[in-house]
Amino acid sequence: MENKVLVETSARHIHLTDEAVEALYGKGAELTVKKMLSQPGQFATANEKITLVGPNGKALAVSVLGPTRKANQVELSYSDARSLGLKSVPVRESGDVVGTPGLKLVGPVGEIEIEEGTIIAKRHIHMTPADAEAFGVEDKQVVKVKLDTDRALIFDDVVCRVHPTYALAMHIDTDECNAAGAFGEVYGEIVK
Repeated sequence: MENKVLVETSARHIHLTDEAVEALYGKGAELTVKKMLSQPGQFATANEKITLVGPNGKALAVSVLGPTRKANQVELSYSDARSLGLKSVPVRESGDVVGTPGLKLVGPVGEIEIEEGTIIAKRHIHMTPADAEAFGVEDKQVVKVKLDTDRALIFDDVVCRVHPTYALAMHIDTDECNAAGAFGEVYGEIVK
């Protein structure tokens, strides 16, 4: 589809370090693949779930995505953050966790407190260099994307993330999905 990009909803989830996996699931534990995700090399885990516990004592179960990373990162929607009692979770690009709130993580074997790592993921489009050239955009360029749904809207402040290993897809969170009625197979049009 010319000038169109698949829009996927990214529900709340967590990325863990090797150390966190061992602390939560036991010595020698490793993440196991349940299904591969649209971005090459990333997967949802089979049996590993985490419970997040917020400052208000409320808990939310989240999926674990693999492979492991260098830093723990929790990705929530604003609704999720509010339900956990988190008042100032920033909108950030993935990997930008310095100075963000922490949470308690509870696994089947243990629990840990992370000092930082909780973000609302900035809406973004993954694309290869060839995709970027076709759309006439560059890495880190900010664009608008129009969704033609029953609740059509234009998302502003969408960052283009360009890398040779990416697969073309826009990611929004569950609050954004619900606001746009972006259910099922939905495509957006880049309208710089």
